[in-house]
Amino acid sequence: MADEYKEALLEKQTTYHEGCPGCKVENMKQLRTGYPYLELSFVWIVVLSTSLPISSLYPFLYYMIEDFGVAKTEKDIGFYAGFIACSFMFGRALTSIFWGIVADRYGRKPIILLGTISIAVFNALFGLSLNFWMAIGMRFLLGSFNCLLGTMKAYASEIFRDEYQATAMSAVSTAWGIGLIIGPALGGFLAQPADKYPNVFSKESIFGRFPYALPCFTISAFALVVTVLCCFIPETLHNHKQDNTLDDDSYEIIEAAARDSTASTGKTEKHEKASQGPLLKNWPLMSSIIVYCVLCLHDTAYSEIFALWANSPRKYGGLNYSTNDVGTVLAISGLGLFCFQVFVYPLAERLLGPVLVTRFAGALMIPIQMSYPFIANLSGLSQSLMLNCASILINVLSVSAITGLLILQNKAVVKQIKHYFIFLRGATLSLLKLLLYFCVIKKQEQRQRGAANGIAMTAMSLFKTVGPAGAGILFSLSERRLNASFLPGSHMVFFVLNVIVLVGVALTFKPFLKTARS
Repeated sequence: MADEYKEALLEKQTTYHEGCPGCKVENMKQLRTGYPYLELSFVWIVVLSTSLPISSLYPFLYYMIEDFGVAKTEKDIGFYAGFIACSFMFGRALTSIFWGIVADRYGRKPIILLGTISIAVFNALFGLSLNFWMAIGMRFLLGSFNCLLGTMKAYASEIFRDEYQATAMSAVSTAWGIGLIIGPALGGFLAQPADKYPNVFSKESIFGRFPYALPCFTISAFALVVTVLCCFIPETLHNHKQDNTLDDDSYEIIEAAARDSTASTGKTEKHEKASQGPLLKNWPLMSSIIVYCVLCLHDTAYSEIFALWANSPRKYGGLNYSTNDVGTVLAISGLGLFCFQVFVYPLAERLLGPVLVTRFAGALMIPIQMSYPFIANLSGLSQSLMLNCASILINVLSVSAITGLLILQNKAVVKQIKHYFIFLRGATLSLLKLLLYFCVIKKQEQRQRGAANGIAMTAMSLFKTVGPAGAGILFSLSERRLNASFLPGSHMVFFVLNVIVLVGVALTFKPFLKTARS
């Protein structure tokens, strides 16, 4: 009997609460046929807009600090660069949970619009920074109002059907990863335009007086276009204000069904009680968030170290690359990442599962990162070829590992909510009550998903706050120990990056990492 009610519920669930924007989206999902190209495109451009400003400063940050005049020597530049880079993540760490709560209460769409507008404003002001402290302040405000990633994770999981959930999470992480690569490419090609393109930009123009404004203005203009497009997206949050009393009755139904099922299925009581606990006690979720944070720490630290290492002089073990050279390498890496994530990753995830993909990706990153100090000893075509291959592989593997953990987080939340369906066993409920029950479950799932993304974003931002600051200090220290007998110069920097990856891979094994299926 319970199975029949459940089937009837699944057939009727999307027709209930026709005035609810979330239910309207559910209807659209059920009626839609074919591959969700439009939804993927929207997720792509929004996530891309929020990731572009995060790392776009890395290719020119070395020269920006030099122009500010705060560093006494070349060896001190990395130290100050780390504080500008980490100010963004510090601001986001302080506000991520708040924006998650607001998104769960007022909807995803307003928060998405706020996020894209803030990118357009504060990123443009960062390009006009006159001194070190103004740069830190603008980056902090940009991070504080950057509320898009967690909201877009929730939005992507709600607007895609179940069979496209892996594709949705892959789209989020791919757009994020490519944005973290294209952003520096834009920063590299467009910074200091009056010096690079004197026939187009004069020294007396705004881009001559503010040499780092052009890449920031370009990203801000893109964010404005995305803001206009976001005005036409559907809201996915379920909002059944007119049925609060019915929802209360439905909760009573759930509790009654739970008592009935407990009497007949004592064996599952223990397991189900655990599944209803708070998110902080949901170990499959929390363990995947911890591993996710460790790998994000590596990703952020690597991004800054790579740019500083490539810009630094050869006498300090660097490549002495210009901003254009760094931009070229990162643009090639972005193209490789795009091809891999679109054509290869979904197949790899289906064959191996997210956990194995994360393990293999992390393990392969270690020997590749060990090769970077030796690449600096090469020259000409051989150096360019080896560097581009290593950069493509590191970025592909890093984003693949992070994507797997995003999928695990989403599954952990959905699994916790779906456990409530077991309460139907042995319970005789009317179809109307079952429909009401579904609405409560759907709203609860969205609350859990929004809260989970808020927790993940806050934890990730804290780790990414430490990443750039620590990377800058570590890089500055490495340039002071070029003649050390153990791990001299850049060898120490890439060794520390490998230790972080090794810790992340180790945490993917039991008993630490527990998947929702365990």
